[in-house]
Amino acid sequence: MITIGQLARYVGVSVKAIRVYHDKGLLPEPDRDASGYRRYGARDAIDLVKIRTLAEAGVPLARIRDLRSATDEQFQQALREIDDELTARISALRAAQGRLRQLADLGGQSAALPAEVGAFLEHLTRWGFTPRWVELQRDLWILVFATHPDRAITLFQDQYEALTDPALRQLFLDYDHAYDLDADDLRIDAIARRIAEATRARYGPDEPPGLNGASEIPALIQGAVNVSPPAWHRLDSLIRANLAVTSPDAPATP
Repeated sequence: MITIGQLARYVGVSVKAIRVYHDKGLLPEPDRDASGYRRYGARDAIDLVKIRTLAEAGVPLARIRDLRSATDEQFQQALREIDDELTARISALRAAQGRLRQLADLGGQSAALPAEVGAFLEHLTRWGFTPRWVELQRDLWILVFATHPDRAITLFQDQYEALTDPALRQLFLDYDHAYDLDADDLRIDAIARRIAEATRARYGPDEPPGLNGASEIPALIQGAVNVSPPAWHRLDSLIRANLAVTSPDAPATP
């Protein structure tokens, strides 16, 4: 029989952690000796090693507590599921690490973008887009070219071609200038409707070129919208809703 301090040193956790595990119901309280000290045995050490290993793997304490009552077969199945989850997390982290390294190589400078993209950003200023929009476009293209260089140029060429059309360019300008509108402004509804109509006319039921199989590109763009002001956020939601209503595969809206 050993003390709580000896158990902590043996397993490699802190005394505070053991007390937390007691409080959370993960590790049963042991009997105390005549002096009032907790005394732990081999079974306690084995249980604590299990708890520590699962906790280090990122398993929530509530799930670890539930596993205490699992049968051996259920416990082994849970371990396999946790292993699969770890494998997926490791894969995602490695992918994220690779993208971060690519961004580091770019240095966050528009000079690292293809020359045609730099020229495009200059055109945006001359066409009347705000510095805020130009900066957003630069940052997004840096991300897209860093993460999907094989598809980025096709997507860029499609947007550049759209902006050479005065009518489509005006829609982009309206989107840009909607930044400062109140989220309930009726002009936002009109802009969303016009953009949805133009998108359907340009692409029909298809996705823009360069997006097929590149689900992370819309996610990058959506991430920028999600941290934008309420007006842009609502405009984006309305555009999606307008496009969904006319899609034959879209679910009925409430």
